[in-house]
Amino acid sequence: MKNSSSLRTIAVAIGLVFGMYAANAELMVGDKAPKLQVGRWIQGEPVPGFDSNHVYVVEFWATWCGPCVGSIPHLNQVSKKFKDDGVIVIGQDVWDSDEAVPPFVKKMGDKMIYRVALDDKRQDADGAMNKTWWKRSVNHHGIPTAFIINRSGIIAWIGHPLSLNEQTLTDIVSGEYDLAKAAVEYKKALEENEKFQALQEGLFSAIKQKKWDDADSALGKISEMYPKSQGFTSIHLQVLLGQKKIDEACQLADSFSNVKSTNAMWQNDLAWTMATSDNADQRCLILAEKMAERAVQLTDGKDSAELDTLARVQFLLGKKDEAIATEQNAAGLETDQYRKSNMEKTLASYREGKLPKVE
Repeated sequence: MKNSSSLRTIAVAIGLVFGMYAANAELMVGDKAPKLQVGRWIQGEPVPGFDSNHVYVVEFWATWCGPCVGSIPHLNQVSKKFKDDGVIVIGQDVWDSDEAVPPFVKKMGDKMIYRVALDDKRQDADGAMNKTWWKRSVNHHGIPTAFIINRSGIIAWIGHPLSLNEQTLTDIVSGEYDLAKAAVEYKKALEENEKFQALQEGLFSAIKQKKWDDADSALGKISEMYPKSQGFTSIHLQVLLGQKKIDEACQLADSFSNVKSTNAMWQNDLAWTMATSDNADQRCLILAEKMAERAVQLTDGKDSAELDTLARVQFLLGKKDEAIATEQNAAGLETDQYRKSNMEKTLASYREGKLPKVE
């Protein structure tokens, strides 16, 4: 089973952190925006199409995506601040079960006030918005990514929601935005990204083959490209554990956990990384338990993924009864049927005294 709260698989982790785009993308900054093909509006007044009276922020996200959830407060702030300027924010859900979205949005309440839409899957199981926007623009289909459509129906900006600053949106709203310059800079960024793609593929391959020294080398080169990024911390932790550098792994995890002490996603991600490593020892598991408990506390015990992580750590520490109770709670809270089914299978494994495998 995969614990999906923060998309801790290596390929997705990098894609989400940087919102990477393919150099051969069909849909670019400066292009006419595809039409909206929404399946159903979960929240907010429906938007039939783009018009010249508004600027639109169309953000692709999913309920199970930790970085997506982490971007919601910023988008909420954007929606509030620019509402009177004619900016409409649309959270376009993708890769989700339709049943999972309404309860998530309801639970968010005033923390997520902008429009939310499901994809139109009548003609294509992957979704019309996914097909006409996503697959034409974003490499490896990483989320979250936002598109800004100006009053002329042109894509003025593409990027990770958290990298959208107010000045950029202000310039687009006022008409002072240099679209031609933005298009050139965007294309240049795509070309520069080719180097990253090669390093990324090497990293993925090394991790899959458990060639940890090769993975460490690739990770070092990637870190040189993005020296200030914290997005590779869990990957770095996984590599250190793979190399059996337990002291360094524990030091990294403990230090970063303290830096991100109020961030449930990171606490959960670090704990899960250690709880799914073949080389994690008692020290790692005790540390993982602390982080997992912190993640549960930060989410008020209402998030199934954090509880799922804690249950695994408890089981590894020999606390079988506690693990069963925690996993039972996780399965009871989960609304997505696929994830709920996986958690119920995990629960059955714990009751049989078996540690479930992780994909």
